[in-house]
Amino acid sequence: MNAVSPATVRRARHQPPTLVPLPPPDRSAPATEAPLRIAMLGPPWISIPAPGYGGVESVVSTLTEALVRRGHDVTLFCAPGSVSRGTVVTLLGESHPDEIERSLYEVDHVGQAFDRIDAAAGDARFDVIHDHCGFTGLAMAGRIDTPLVHTLHGPFTKETAAFYARHGHKATLVGISRTQLASAPPGLGPIASIPNPIELRAWPLEEHKDDYLLWIGRFTPEKGPQRAIAAARAVDVPLVLAGVVQPGQQAFFDREIAPHIDGTRVRFVGEVSGSTKRSLFARARGLLMPIRWDEPFGMVMVEALACGTPVIAFAEGAARELIVDGKTGFLVKDERGMTDAIGLLPRIAARDCRAWVSRHCDIEVVAAAYEHTYRSAAFPSIVRAVGAHV
Repeated sequence: MNAVSPATVRRARHQPPTLVPLPPPDRSAPATEAPLRIAMLGPPWISIPAPGYGGVESVVSTLTEALVRRGHDVTLFCAPGSVSRGTVVTLLGESHPDEIERSLYEVDHVGQAFDRIDAAAGDARFDVIHDHCGFTGLAMAGRIDTPLVHTLHGPFTKETAAFYARHGHKATLVGISRTQLASAPPGLGPIASIPNPIELRAWPLEEHKDDYLLWIGRFTPEKGPQRAIAAARAVDVPLVLAGVVQPGQQAFFDREIAPHIDGTRVRFVGEVSGSTKRSLFARARGLLMPIRWDEPFGMVMVEALACGTPVIAFAEGAARELIVDGKTGFLVKDERGMTDAIGLLPRIAARDCRAWVSRHCDIEVVAAAYEHTYRSAAFPSIVRAVGAHV
């Protein structure tokens, strides 16, 4: 074995992860290559798809259904109450929506899933595990024979960066945006960036808008509902606020949001889902995203664009990747910039917004990218050999 110099090791440790270029998307369904046996490891907290708020659960559900349509054999390990066209395996006696990130339930869920995966034999053996379940699966990936693909759903913090620096080499990592991966710890190696998917055909394109603006999300200061209110009131345009007030957010809501709700200029409709949510997005004049943190993705922006609704966002986090300034919305610095951009919304064509989503985030594009990632993880020598002859 060739010796590696200490200088080379030091350089590797201080280099940011490189982004893996993905092949052109194959929108065909079913898949053109041999089908895969995929163990989809969802979180144990909320049923899939989530009955209300549940970002990761929505991603897992959308991806699972698409992979089954494309001919793959998918077993979904998930919380009780889940529904899928794949094979559903629930491992805990009940879901735990109020105990998210309790290690007891995550470890129990992942441990049982790994036992089932290890026990599979012959034609029932899995080719790959796709892990969406926090940290346990990745930490233990070196103790299971089946290759594991781990999607990074959250931002890197001091604590999580240290975790990934220690355990990231045990699996194939996938990020959800370049912004997210820019803060990854050095030395992780190449990481693909695959956006969260949307089932585009399920979202209506509406070119004739109502007059209201929309804000939707969790009621926290960094999400900026108070800034959305200020921007909309400055130009006297109605604003609809949608979302659930979660534990710990009531004081902020009562202080900064409730005094402005009058049922006319500022309306609060609570948590929305299904056709009500899709209609709310589709009819809105624009979506306001006055965030003040490095959000790693931002699914509500993609949902708005899918309906042909432009987005005005602060240039923070992944908004800089999801919004094409002047084409699908506007990137602004502050509330004043947001107020000015509201008057420019008629310049944005609804079909341009939807076309961007179709090219980048439609489920068939995302599923094809994950298929390539699965095969690279499960059959690396074959994928390299094929790539060498392309």
